[in-house]
Amino acid sequence: MSHDDLGNGLAGDALLHMVTAQAHGTWAAARVAVQAMTAQPLTAHPQQASLYRGVPAAAYTLHFAQPASSRTLAKLDEEAASIIATRLETAQRRMDSGRPPQMAEYDLISGLTGLGAYLLQRRHDTALEAVLHYLVRLLTEPLTLAGHQVPGWWTCDGPRGVPDDNTFRTGHANYGIAHGMPGPLALLALSSRAGINVTGQDRAIDTAIDFLTTWAQPTAGGTIGWPELLPLHDFLRGPVSGAAPGRPSWCYGAPGIARALQLAGLARRNKSVRQFAEHAVLGAITDARQLSELEDITLCHGWAGLLLTCDRIASDAQSPALARALPALRERLHTHLVRHEIPKGAGLLTGSAGVLLTLHTLSTPRPADVGWETCLLLN
Repeated sequence: MSHDDLGNGLAGDALLHMVTAQAHGTWAAARVAVQAMTAQPLTAHPQQASLYRGVPAAAYTLHFAQPASSRTLAKLDEEAASIIATRLETAQRRMDSGRPPQMAEYDLISGLTGLGAYLLQRRHDTALEAVLHYLVRLLTEPLTLAGHQVPGWWTCDGPRGVPDDNTFRTGHANYGIAHGMPGPLALLALSSRAGINVTGQDRAIDTAIDFLTTWAQPTAGGTIGWPELLPLHDFLRGPVSGAAPGRPSWCYGAPGIARALQLAGLARRNKSVRQFAEHAVLGAITDARQLSELEDITLCHGWAGLLLTCDRIASDAQSPALARALPALRERLHTHLVRHEIPKGAGLLTGSAGVLLTLHTLSTPRPADVGWETCLLLN
């Protein structure tokens, strides 16, 4: 267990204590959690540090602390700025060479999309604009791979972020908000809604909207879904009808993708895109076959992530149908809690912190919401 890991370590636990302390006004547990997070040196190597690990993860967490941590936070901000500048320089060189990126170059968990989410939360607008310029290029400048044109976010590695000599020997297209193109789309849309725009940002958002609406596949049950990831030969074949629906999770699946699309529709004032996104997620959460794919309660790929994502989609929805569907989802989550324990591990994505933070957030009046979900690109 890593002390400075937001997803699976003590930084995730610290975030839980920060957010709940803001609501309850008692900071003792939060201080202990911060001490545990910072007891060892924080990861600061540019190729290892990210929103979910090291200096940026700790800085993101401390953003929600009392003002007493402002001096520490300012120092971490400086270190994070240096990390991000180095990551951007490396990514720009890769782009200029015409080579495809590794998944960890741009994704939410390990890459520049996540670092951009940190900058958005901290309102370091100038540094964020540099990340947005990079994401615009990523979404609008295609690559040529094995004689075929593929999107600029096509990865050169396999789904685990390492080279794959078998199915994914020519890389893959990743459709998950955690590791794929919906992450950059969501960050561009959230930044636009916050009034931070760069040249080409609207075009990049529209390009991503067109891609995701084109790739929305009718499933065997009559709903709409997306692939999780595709190797080159399946990508070149194009969307197919009658695909088996995937797990309706935050990380991969209709809810996370639909939230990215809905945010894009809000940013571009496109009611039809918003309606399409809401229709897709409503189909997923009212389909017993898809819901049966959820096997745990975690934030990343379980009931907590589904409910939190759908709650945020419903809060911005044009139709009341999603809000009407939420009580049934809450009941399913609480039923799972009765039958199964909350995971004992640390961290936001797969541990107890994410589940408890979700339960806290969904039971807290919206005006008290402190917006921690930027690290999930939900708000």
